[in-house]
Amino acid sequence: MRIAITGAAGQLGRALCAALQPVHDIVPLDHAALELSDPTSVSRIANTGADLVIHSAAYTNVDGCARDPVQAYRINGLGTRYVALGCQRIGAALVYISTNEVFGGDATQPYLEYDTTAPVNPYGASKLIGEHAVRECLAAHYIVRVAWLFGGERNFVRTVLRLASERRELTMVADEIGSPTATPDAAAAIAQLIDTGVYGTYHIVNAGHCSRFELARTVLDGAGRHDVVVRPIALADYPRPGRVPRYTPLRNLAAADLGITLRDWRDAVAEAVLALR
Repeated sequence: MRIAITGAAGQLGRALCAALQPVHDIVPLDHAALELSDPTSVSRIANTGADLVIHSAAYTNVDGCARDPVQAYRINGLGTRYVALGCQRIGAALVYISTNEVFGGDATQPYLEYDTTAPVNPYGASKLIGEHAVRECLAAHYIVRVAWLFGGERNFVRTVLRLASERRELTMVADEIGSPTATPDAAAAIAQLIDTGVYGTYHIVNAGHCSRFELARTVLDGAGRHDVVVRPIALADYPRPGRVPRYTPLRNLAAADLGITLRDWRDAVAEAVLALR
C-alpha cells in the first residue's frame, strides 16, 4: 500500500515511517513539503497518489495555541480539512492523529472513544475541529487519539533526564493525570489498525495512567537517579498561558476488541530510559 505520512520528521511521524517502511511504500511529508494552513495542501496530498494518508502533523504547542488560537484553528482545524479533501480527491483513506485534550478533564475514570468531548484550551478545541472535518469529508477514516507521547528528541522523558543532570531537586505536577505513550508502541498499533480496514475512532495509548509527578519519578528511578528529589505541586500552582485538563487518561476499548493492545506505560518508560542511558 502507498502511504503518505504528514509530520514525517516529528516524533510520531518518524516512528510511523520506521514501523511501516518494511511493508509499505512510504511518502514522507515534512513541513517543507506541506504547509497545512495553505489550501494548496489539498493538491499536495492528492499528488502523492496515496492509498492511505496518516496525518500526524499538527501545531502541538499548548501554550502557543493559547497565545494564538486563530493560528491553531488554521493549522489543526482547516489544515486537517485540507488533508481530508486531498484524500477525498483521490479516494484515499485517512488516519487522523488526535489527542486526549479533546476531553474536558472532569471525568473520574478513563475516557472511552465515544465519551463527550469538551476541550478546555485552544489546542484541544482545534484538534476537535480537525476530528469534525475528517468525519464531514470522509467515510473511510480512522480517528486515533494519543496522549503524552515520548520517543523522539523532545518529550517529557528526555526533559526530566535533562533537568536531573542540571539540578538535584525537581517540582512536578501531581494532579494532572494522563496516559504516557511510547511512540514506537503507538506506531506499531496504528500499523495493525490500518490492516483491519475497520474505520472509526480509537484510543491508542499504553495501558494504565499516572500523574506527571509519578511519571517523572519512574523515569528517574529507571535511570538510577535516586539522588534527585521530586517534589509534588498542584496544577493550579504551575501557571501557564494554556489551561490544561486535569484528568484525561484514555481507555483503549475499540482497538482492544480488534486484538490491538499496548503494554503498560511503566514497561514502555523503562525501555525508553534504558535506551537513553
